[in-house]
Amino acid sequence: MPRGKTVGRTPGKPARHLLFSEALRQWKHHSKEDPPTFPRSSMADDTQGATMDRILQEISAVTRKLEGMDSAMVVLTAETRSMRLDIEGFQSQISRLDQRVATVETQVASWIDRDQELLHLRSKLIDLEDRSRKNNVRLLGFPEGIQGADMFSYLRETLPKLTEITFDPALEFQRAHRLGPKRQNGNGRPRPIIVCLLRHTQARQLLRAPWKSDSQLISPKRLPNEGKPSYPFVPVSVT
Repeated sequence: MPRGKTVGRTPGKPARHLLFSEALRQWKHHSKEDPPTFPRSSMADDTQGATMDRILQEISAVTRKLEGMDSAMVVLTAETRSMRLDIEGFQSQISRLDQRVATVETQVASWIDRDQELLHLRSKLIDLEDRSRKNNVRLLGFPEGIQGADMFSYLRETLPKLTEITFDPALEFQRAHRLGPKRQNGNGRPRPIIVCLLRHTQARQLLRAPWKSDSQLISPKRLPNEGKPSYPFVPVSVT
């Protein structure tokens, strides 16, 4: 159809169809020009506006939700930071406790070693005491003061006479003393004399030898944890 010719309205067709047909015709003849624009009706504008309003409302709702999530994230971040500080404090306390436990373990190990050493020393001490007590003899019936000023000299001279034993070497004592406090005015029985000889063989000789006195007795001193003496009292006879 030549340019400038007007197109009449076709009976029975709506106006929108006519507008579309005219625009299509013009585009076919002028393909190098921009595609035609279609006029918008008021109904389409209303529908598009409603859609945009709904989209804006949804975006606003999403924005509010995101703001709430941001607030929750801030609270969660603060709580996480607090928990991290608490965990760091717990780790520091655990480290200190580990150091203390290690120190205590070291001390306990040292105490165990000391206890074992003390037990060993105690065992040695008991053995030495037993060995020493085996050399102890108890002399009964010797009057108070008969020994004079030198107990060792008196016993070294008297015991061989009472037992009729020639000791070679001569009797040697570690200690000799009377047992208990001194009697007042010489009343009562004389206190026993405890003698610790230097040699165990001489102590056994004294205990096994017959004594020449009925008023003087000899017995071993009781050993630890024993209720009775190892030997009974032996009567001593004096010439």
